[in-house]
Amino acid sequence: MRTMQKTVESLPTWLRRIERWTVLTGAGVSAASGIPTYRDRDGRWLRVDPIQHREFVESYSKRQRYWARSMVGWTGVDAAIPNANHYALAALERAGKIDTLITQNVDRLHQRAGSKNVIDLHGRLDRAVCLDCGAHETRESLQARLLANNPFVPEYRHIARPDGDADVPEDYISRISIPDCQSCGGTLMPDVVFFGGTVPKPRVELCSDAISRSSGLLVVGSSLQVYSGFRFCRQAEKHRIPIVIVNEGQTRADDLATLKISANAMQRLVAAVDELVPSTEKKTA
Repeated sequence: MRTMQKTVESLPTWLRRIERWTVLTGAGVSAASGIPTYRDRDGRWLRVDPIQHREFVESYSKRQRYWARSMVGWTGVDAAIPNANHYALAALERAGKIDTLITQNVDRLHQRAGSKNVIDLHGRLDRAVCLDCGAHETRESLQARLLANNPFVPEYRHIARPDGDADVPEDYISRISIPDCQSCGGTLMPDVVFFGGTVPKPRVELCSDAISRSSGLLVVGSSLQVYSGFRFCRQAEKHRIPIVIVNEGQTRADDLATLKISANAMQRLVAAVDELVPSTEKKTA
């Protein structure tokens, strides 16, 4: 398989040259919104081991742990607002430069910034799904029920994590009462793909179709350590389309990149969009 040649051309040049981008974003895009990233600049994990899909499904105590931490941490995600990175990508879409935006984030901030054609690769944290009947419930509704079941929760001050997680004491976890599905009494799970889970095949196919019809892949704020996102870099390489990576720190696909922007990556992205998109066309909502 051909290794793409590195380029000394600038990010604005590439944004201008490519007429149809597929964009893949990660936690780095939302960091300025107060939602911490998962990894450091070298790709090392920054937090406790994440809950696995199988243990959530099979263990009530693991579900207690998840909802105890999430009930507290959700407030940080719920209060987060889009930042300049989200608005810059929305402006690129309005300018006709982005075909599809694939995000590994579950915070829905791209949509709130105005991006329309977004694929939530790992799902969305603003709703829950029943594992038994498939019914959905908004997280706002579920949060109200969680707080009603566990009135001691507001006493605890949370520390936000990328997926609405938080650090809470063990005795707090053991007291948690978890609401059941309102439709069938079944088990509720956040509508996200946990580690060890599988991204639904139709969703992956939508992403692959977007790559296939694109002229370039723009990766923003992701270390690409998780294969669910990295696979699209492999696909772009196979189709011989340019891969531009804008990320502060190393990524799993650095050796595939046509252009890699690391230093002041997010600021340079916003500046490049400002250069490309006239200010009269930029909106903030």
